[in-house]
Amino acid sequence: MENSLYGQIDSATWQQLSQVKLLICDVDGVFSDGRIYLGNNGEELKAFHTRDGFGVKALLQAGIDVAVITGRNSRIVENRFNALGVPHIYQGQENKRLAFDALLGKLGLNPENVAYIGDDIPDLALIEHVGLGVAVADAHPLVTQAARYTTCLPGGYGAVRELCDLILQSQGKNLRPQGASL
Repeated sequence: MENSLYGQIDSATWQQLSQVKLLICDVDGVFSDGRIYLGNNGEELKAFHTRDGFGVKALLQAGIDVAVITGRNSRIVENRFNALGVPHIYQGQENKRLAFDALLGKLGLNPENVAYIGDDIPDLALIEHVGLGVAVADAHPLVTQAARYTTCLPGGYGAVRELCDLILQSQGKNLRPQGASL
């Protein structure tokens, strides 16, 4: 067992964390709490936690790549992840595996060097295929059963930051990015 900022982590999971070169995230239910607010005029709103943004910035500054693959299309997602400097944004992906395969080909990575964090059934194909499949604390039970690690924090409330911190800590990298605006 390894000591982490979030408690004890088994040695095999810690080893997988230390090999992550790419973190891929779902959006709804992971960066947000899964709720979508719709206004009378069709406007859509989502809430994102600044701690998650800080974790993404820390990963990017440490040389660990970050991507989002989501089933929905949303200008909000594009704006948020462009602002964080996330270079790989795949929206409208009904089959997330296709985007995943294209991304790995583009980056020249193997699945064992990838962590994926999700919350629901559409995420299972990637959670089961990557080196480190992660479920947020409030994920669907089938997702938590399939995941190697389940976060202490729920989606939209710092779960992504938790995973970012664990990746950085396992690799002995800086948890405090310089000049990060969230």
